[in-house]
Amino acid sequence: MSNTGRLAGKVAIITGAAQGIGAEYARALSAAGAAVIVADVADASPVAAAIRDHGGKALAVYCDVTDAASVKAMVAAALEHFGRVDILVNNAALFGTVKRKPFEDIESAEWDRMMAVNVRGAFECAKAVSPVMRSQQYGKIVNIASGTVFKGQTNLLHYVTSKGAIVAMSRSLARELGEDGIRVNTLAPGLVMSENVKANWAPGQVQGTVNSRAIKREITPEDLCGTLIYLCSPESDFVTGQVVVVDGGAVMH
Repeated sequence: MSNTGRLAGKVAIITGAAQGIGAEYARALSAAGAAVIVADVADASPVAAAIRDHGGKALAVYCDVTDAASVKAMVAAALEHFGRVDILVNNAALFGTVKRKPFEDIESAEWDRMMAVNVRGAFECAKAVSPVMRSQQYGKIVNIASGTVFKGQTNLLHYVTSKGAIVAMSRSLARELGEDGIRVNTLAPGLVMSENVKANWAPGQVQGTVNSRAIKREITPEDLCGTLIYLCSPESDFVTGQVVVVDGGAVMH
């Protein structure tokens, strides 16, 4: 991996990084020069090992983003191994395996679980890294939302609502943290063809989404990485509180 990349010398935490899009984020940030904490409730050690095999610096850490103690332990592990935390990518979320259903059929417990992981999880992680970033007077927090926030989506009310909350959270955090040099932005992907989406979405549902785009093709995890690296790099140091939608032009705002 490059030691002279755009993120050389930076340390990044990526949650939900044991597989799929999160794993791709971790690989991309490592390729750009960052040391990465690959965090997940699932076993992230294969992703971290693969990054190290390619010359990168990576540590796999168990983290349940709904558990404040678990999140604090993740940040402590990052500090112990790498000495600082410059970047947080709040990727952990429920989506790929979520069953689409009319909102009247969503049970209260299912709604609460969605909010706990997708919204409170991002809050817990931001809260845990903020003292470190404040002490450094520098940091980048990238929260992951969804293009569905800007156009609505049937049969996923709990998910879309949770991602709308992420956009609002990011804007308010940007206001609170700006004076300490911490930038907070939101990456909002369209429907990405991750393994879970391929397994759980019908071809017709995917094609309908593709048809709504100006660039009419499926989105791959790799399509998101250039924007992510920009938001994590010094090149975006005067950008905060913003939402960047990466969906081939289905949403324009």
